[in-house]
Amino acid sequence: MVKDSYKIVNVVASVTLDDEIDLYRVARKYKDIEWNPERFPGLIMRIIKPKACILMFHTGKMVVTGLSREKDIQEVTKGVLEKIKNAGIIIKSEPKIKIQNVVASGDLGSEINLDLASILLKRAIYEPEVFPGLIFRMTEPKTAFLIFSSGRIVIAGAKNEDIIKEGIKKLKEQLNELDLIKEKES
Repeated sequence: MVKDSYKIVNVVASVTLDDEIDLYRVARKYKDIEWNPERFPGLIMRIIKPKACILMFHTGKMVVTGLSREKDIQEVTKGVLEKIKNAGIIIKSEPKIKIQNVVASGDLGSEINLDLASILLKRAIYEPEVFPGLIFRMTEPKTAFLIFSSGRIVIAGAKNEDIIKEGIKKLKEQLNELDLIKEKES
């Protein structure tokens, strides 16, 4: 059996400041920021390195999305705070950062019988007329999988990479125990 592999494709984190942010001042200072208060209550800041998108709200709350590594959240937050300060806004509080979701894609290295899996796996939904993948909600660790017959998977709902690793390991164990994995034909 081919060793399973995965890659983190999105880390979503919330950042909370106890200070309000004057979005108008930030938007005036930086021309590359998207801000249209009639359409969306926050402003959108995109960072190239590390690649991220920040949704910033006047309440001091931010959502950081698009990162491919958990550890980059600190660097991105520091950079955003510098930009806010450079716009002349005083920030007194320390940011509270919480990772909300880590999404990864991967390959189990084996084909999966989704028809049988939908019957044998608890908390599985498979409607091939609607979507070609099986949706499987694992309770421990709490994650959700999209499983495709090719063995490709998408994992969402994890709070960190360790949970992704644990989830994949348990998924493979369950699929093997239920004899749902078949070797890919070369």
